[in-house]
Amino acid sequence: MTGYYDIVLGLIPVALLGITAALMTVGISLTAAVPLGSLVAMGIIGHAMFVNTPADTADEPRSARPPMNAD
Repeated sequence: MTGYYDIVLGLIPVALLGITAALMTVGISLTAAVPLGSLVAMGIIGHAMFVNTPADTADEPRSARPPMNAD
């Protein structure tokens, strides 16, 4: 099952290459299309790192039993 971070890892090259190719077909030069595509890819990375951080995952439910080797 794919999670959020699997989708993010797939979207990074898709955004960079896809937006660059789309801007080039519209008529924007390669030297202008690559930075614009990379800004979108950087936005995706920034969202994954700072907005939806890996620490936001729900904690697993703790067992009511004490640890086996506790004294």
